[in-house]
Amino acid sequence: MGWRRQAKKSFEWQEHSLFLVPRNHYHVFSNMQGDKPVRLFHYSYMPMAMSALPEPDMYFNNPYESKNRRRPRVSFYSEAKMVQAKDADEGLGMRAFWYGNFFPDMRAWNKLDANERRGAGGKSVFIQFPNSELTAHMSVFAPKTYKKAHRHGPGRAIIIPAGEGYSIMWEEGKEKIVCPWHECSMVTPPNKWFHQHFNAGGDMARYLALHPPMQFHGHAEKVEDRAKDQIEYPNEDPYIRKKFEEELGKRGIKSIMPAECYTNPDYEWSKAMGKQ
Repeated sequence: MGWRRQAKKSFEWQEHSLFLVPRNHYHVFSNMQGDKPVRLFHYSYMPMAMSALPEPDMYFNNPYESKNRRRPRVSFYSEAKMVQAKDADEGLGMRAFWYGNFFPDMRAWNKLDANERRGAGGKSVFIQFPNSELTAHMSVFAPKTYKKAHRHGPGRAIIIPAGEGYSIMWEEGKEKIVCPWHECSMVTPPNKWFHQHFNAGGDMARYLALHPPMQFHGHAEKVEDRAKDQIEYPNEDPYIRKKFEEELGKRGIKSIMPAECYTNPDYEWSKAMGKQ
């Protein structure tokens, strides 16, 4: 039986859902609300394919059917599961993986691993999809804290499932740009621009980062040299801390960033956040 003749599958999604449409599949999106529009964010590696072969008809008007039509190893759109990796991911240092093709609510997942490399006592989870090279990760960090600045290559789309704050992005040696965000915002750091995330609200903030192709991990996407591509708190521009305290002051709250993190580059965040 051909792939297209198999039984149709349907599932219900909601605000902040994430799901994968498998390759070689027709699909229809239906809005069940009669009075509100639905907004979908689509992410794929089509830009990379188009840059290599810029002929739209090759992709959208091609009668060829791929012979690589393997049946997914997981049930269509069953809820994603957590798995534990034997070795920590090189780029993020995480052992927890969220695996599946349907993630019902990106605000609700809390089975996270500590991600001390980025500071602020943040926690993260790596996300993988069946039969796809697409990957992602989600990070969560506390109110009145902010992450370390770092830079890498292009192609990462950052979505905000929950929280209020801002990011600062800049090309080395040039003006810093402040990008306010809230629930459902998106930011995309340009190639090799430093970027830094600040939780200026009263609740936990989380961001979902959709990754560029895996072939570029270890080159364009990876932080290649932490000494050059990540700025530790003691080495950051004084403007960063001043701006953060000003933004919190506008909201009537104060920073909980411990004073020692600004003097000790090896500060242990796990102990600090345990005291909060």
